[in-house]
Amino acid sequence: MITQAIQDYLKIIYKLAAASGDAVTTNSIADRMDVAQASVTGMIKKLAELKLITHTPYRGVQLTEAGCKIALETIRHHRLLELYLAEALGYRWDQVHEEAEKLEHVISEEFENKVAVLLGNPTTDPHGALIPTKDGKIPERTLVPLTSAEQGQKVTIEQVSDNNPEMLRYLAGIGIFPKVEVDVLEKAPFEGPLLIKIGSKRHHVGRTLTDCVLIAA
Repeated sequence: MITQAIQDYLKIIYKLAAASGDAVTTNSIADRMDVAQASVTGMIKKLAELKLITHTPYRGVQLTEAGCKIALETIRHHRLLELYLAEALGYRWDQVHEEAEKLEHVISEEFENKVAVLLGNPTTDPHGALIPTKDGKIPERTLVPLTSAEQGQKVTIEQVSDNNPEMLRYLAGIGIFPKVEVDVLEKAPFEGPLLIKIGSKRHHVGRTLTDCVLIAA
């Protein structure tokens, strides 16, 4: 039986692997999920027995085809729910992640299909993250942090990290959302802040924020 805990682990392993492009360590899983190393070790053993991952000691964890399918289905549920909560129910983008975390494990395939049709079969969630297709495909794209933008460059925001609701509220307050154009007016040396312009307004934005705002490479 594929439990909620199994889905959560597979989803995190998928995201960590996508970010690093390599096998995922048990330490990184424990850090991301904020659980003890022993808990991760026990679950990794179970996932390997279910043939949802392969685990090579000292080299990390990789999803099998079956494990990847479950991870992408869970991510699809989550991101569709985030968009549904925002578009149909009026949730702010800093509220949808927590609600979707609760609901992603319990919705039926029929519900998922109806939500997708209602929303016009969307390709991204409120934060700009790609929504996997029904058949478990997700397009490839290369994104880099806004931090890497050069002075004088005009960029378009593609995605914003959804890990910190307070950060999302702040970014919304200065007008940073996916598909918004930003002019990089100044870039301070030694990892200093960027001076950006959105519309007619200027803002100094530090690296803690610019690392979480993604643009096309």
